[in-house]
Amino acid sequence: MPSRVLGASGLAVSEVGLGCWQLGGDFGPIDEPTAKAILEQAVADGITFFDTADVYGAGQSESYVGEVLAAIAPSAVIATKYGRGEGTYPDGYSLQNLRDSVKRAQDRLQRDSLDLLQLHCIPEQILSEGAIFDWLREVQQEGHIQHFGASVETLREAHICLQHADLTSLQIIFNLMRQRPVTELLEQAAAQRVGIIVRLPLASGMLTGKFDQHTRFADSDHRNFNKDGDAFSVGETFSGIEFNKGLALVKQLEDFKPASLNMAQFAMRWILDHPAVSAIIPGASSARQVTQNAAIAGVPPLDEELHNALFAFYIKDIEPLIRCEV
Repeated sequence: MPSRVLGASGLAVSEVGLGCWQLGGDFGPIDEPTAKAILEQAVADGITFFDTADVYGAGQSESYVGEVLAAIAPSAVIATKYGRGEGTYPDGYSLQNLRDSVKRAQDRLQRDSLDLLQLHCIPEQILSEGAIFDWLREVQQEGHIQHFGASVETLREAHICLQHADLTSLQIIFNLMRQRPVTELLEQAAAQRVGIIVRLPLASGMLTGKFDQHTRFADSDHRNFNKDGDAFSVGETFSGIEFNKGLALVKQLEDFKPASLNMAQFAMRWILDHPAVSAIIPGASSARQVTQNAAIAGVPPLDEELHNALFAFYIKDIEPLIRCEV
């Protein structure tokens, strides 16, 4: 598994990481043996970067990650998040609140100091005011965290964060259905040595090509209850594309796909072709899916002509259908 350096941190991370949202049960129920098997397979497949959050299953994801990695991969890089918990979002932010959240994460992750703490899609106004970055620096100076970054919803929020020279990383939605960072973010992030972590590389599974009009999701799955943005940002589910329109777009994207690749391989290889990207963090609901995702690192890059054609298709046919600010 190839590694890339995460911004200016010096941290080497596997270019295919593991997104651990599923381990909190937010994509449907998950039992402990399955969660542990997913994490163990990730380590076996050479994955060294794991992304979680305090709110994934109210700490369940962090606990699974901490228990398994402490036993079999204590040097793995773990990124977690702060900012969406009850009593915090949308207006309960303070230094003490942040510090308390970090200490709870330390306990669950079984780490004396967190590798990377990311602000978790917090309100733009809070980002703009800037005090929260000073609190991150204070917690960092206290030794609770080694590095800090931000997970954001929009490019405007990303650029607000880039005003802070000590920002290590930005976590963004970036996939074939959300290509705008190619022209609006990646070059600046690379110039400032800010790592790019890509969440939802398969647009909540839409870009696997396995969904159809008959696909149904569990009641607890965000692809069911948030498909129209009823619970949180509509951009987090299917990248902001209405489900049936997304199905039609995937059929069109399949026409661009090399015959040697399946749709998921095509979609994730496209992301990894961008050198500003430090890691993609696809989730997995089984150990087998972990191995399939990890194998993307061995797929040859796509050619420049194909990249140009895909961006032109995005501008003309996909971006107008996104139901949120990109």
